[in-house]
Amino acid sequence: MTLSPLTNADLHCHSVVSDGGCTPEELALRAREGGVQLWALTDHDEVGGVAAARQAALQQGLAFLSGVEISVSFAGQVVHIVGLGFDETHPALLQGLADTRDGRGPRAREMAAGLAAVGIQGAYEGALQHVGNPALISRTHFARWLVEAGHCRDVPEVFRRFLTEGKPGFVPHRWASLSDALAWIHGAGGVAVIAHPARYKFTPNEEVALFNDFKAHGGQAVEVVTGSHSASDAARYAEVALEFGLLASRGSDFHAPGESRTELGSLPDLPGRLQPVWMALQDRVSYPS
Repeated sequence: MTLSPLTNADLHCHSVVSDGGCTPEELALRAREGGVQLWALTDHDEVGGVAAARQAALQQGLAFLSGVEISVSFAGQVVHIVGLGFDETHPALLQGLADTRDGRGPRAREMAAGLAAVGIQGAYEGALQHVGNPALISRTHFARWLVEAGHCRDVPEVFRRFLTEGKPGFVPHRWASLSDALAWIHGAGGVAVIAHPARYKFTPNEEVALFNDFKAHGGQAVEVVTGSHSASDAARYAEVALEFGLLASRGSDFHAPGESRTELGSLPDLPGRLQPVWMALQDRVSYPS
């Protein structure tokens, strides 16, 4: 298999190892059925599903890149940094991810207490029913349970009513720093990518500061085409990629059937002026035989 700029690459999705609804094996099958040619599993702050995903991808005839999505704090917001093409057994990366995950359990119990204070009992136990990895319990797991229990119609309503800042179930978490996350990814031989930049609520000056700091710490790429970006968002961040000399990435951010905006493999191509990140990672791709 030879990669090209038009390869159907999906380099952002989640399994039950973090907050997705499918196993790595189910995702590999779904990716193949969606026409994906190059795939990466990017679970939140965890690489425990990478080995299974690689094996399943190769069995399905897909090329594969290791991946992870690391939560970092920047200018008072949570920013997600995707790592691609790294050694998922690298000790410093594993320790950094473990340190980042450690606060999720206590945070989840605080979230449940906040919900109990407004009359919603049993949220922690309910959320656990949707967790594949208890160390990675998150707002998404609470949201799924709140829908299942009839408190809200769908996941977006849950976030609006209960799980965003100022609402009863919101509890902030202290994430990694941008410099630490990039050091872990680069130390393990990978490339760092700013995920879905249009989702962040930065001022123009704060966004420029994010990209400047990212570049200063060796960041190399940005997601231009992704499940939460509109066509105008993609056009905007194509210009940002060119301005900052960044490679461009592409990924659905798929989480679960019926829950995600975009299916694996269904994204439009990157704008032609950009250099796809996977073209710089060809020597780190696992190819099917």
